[in-house]
Amino acid sequence: MYHDVVRMTFRRRALWALLVAKLIGGWGVGWDIRWHLVIGRDSFWIAPHVMTYASVVVASLISLGVLLFETWRPRGGTQPPGTVTIAWLSGTRGFHLAWWGMAIVILAAPIDDLWHRLFGLDVTLWSPPHLLGLAGSQVSNLGGLLIALEVYEAGWKRWSALLASGIFLLGTFYILVDQSVQTAFRRGSIFFFTFPVLGSLAFTFALVLVGRIADNRSAPLALAVGALLVQISILLVGDLGFAILEPVSAIEAAIAADPTSPIAIAHEMARRNGWVPGRSLILRLIPLAPAALMTLANPLRRWRLASGAFGLALVVVSAAVLGRLPALSHALPSAADASLALVVALACAVGSGWCAVKTASLLARATPRLTVAVGLEPVAAKG
Repeated sequence: MYHDVVRMTFRRRALWALLVAKLIGGWGVGWDIRWHLVIGRDSFWIAPHVMTYASVVVASLISLGVLLFETWRPRGGTQPPGTVTIAWLSGTRGFHLAWWGMAIVILAAPIDDLWHRLFGLDVTLWSPPHLLGLAGSQVSNLGGLLIALEVYEAGWKRWSALLASGIFLLGTFYILVDQSVQTAFRRGSIFFFTFPVLGSLAFTFALVLVGRIADNRSAPLALAVGALLVQISILLVGDLGFAILEPVSAIEAAIAADPTSPIAIAHEMARRNGWVPGRSLILRLIPLAPAALMTLANPLRRWRLASGAFGLALVVVSAAVLGRLPALSHALPSAADASLALVVALACAVGSGWCAVKTASLLARATPRLTVAVGLEPVAAKG
């Protein structure tokens, strides 16, 4: 029993250390995006890159370290329940997901550097190496959710760990979908709704998934508020970093060299809206009302209704908010475009909700029975 206590305590501390590393990584990624927007040039060793990759190294060492600990410790004994072995590494499924996700992120780094060398520094967020890194991050974030189920019984501690992990899952989807607003600027018409349609597909998955495994109907709104607070902290970290380092901007030369680049478009949109590039919170505010509506619809009992309500509300709120922006005044859709967007978003949201429900069931089945060391009998993990 004593060794079970030590093992479980070790896993719990590793989970929270992993989440802290992910928060620092989120600060680095957010600051890096702003760096590209306002400085316009960089090397691999700029401060936000160092912050980002330092967090990647720490998160990798934590998740891999737990697997190595679990692999070597039971020599001469038996593996604890819930342990699986992959590529000679033994540990829980959650820590395996966390580690292999980070391994994908590490793999994306040299590919990204090569991509920059081949195609230049001013590239889209949707480049293949960036998408690979974001995919690896999401695998690792799913691992964080599973770890929370593995190491905590139902209660406020599990809820806190799931909420923290879910915020990073949703926040990474936010980063992935953000650039879709530039698609609206470029193409207009039905593409005006690119953000809410992609959001219906991505955000719905995160919100329903966490709500189901946390067994809490208020999870969607809590995640949306939490992601907003993280974005505010990212802006504060970036402001502090720029104030300390005072980097010299070369953004004008970068924009002049390619007026059609994503960075040039971001500056043009900010100019038309009267904003400072990289400082708007509007895309984090839009999902709040749809998330509140999902909470009211109850994704635990009526996930189809909750998912569909979120998708439809996201289209309506996005149209109401983005349609008022001067930068998108030339791209306003027709009534037919809006009707089609509502249908597509509804289908994407319900389909994504179905995927979230199935994923929640998979995570619940993958969670071992807890024999946590509080002097209690084993308690079945509740997903």
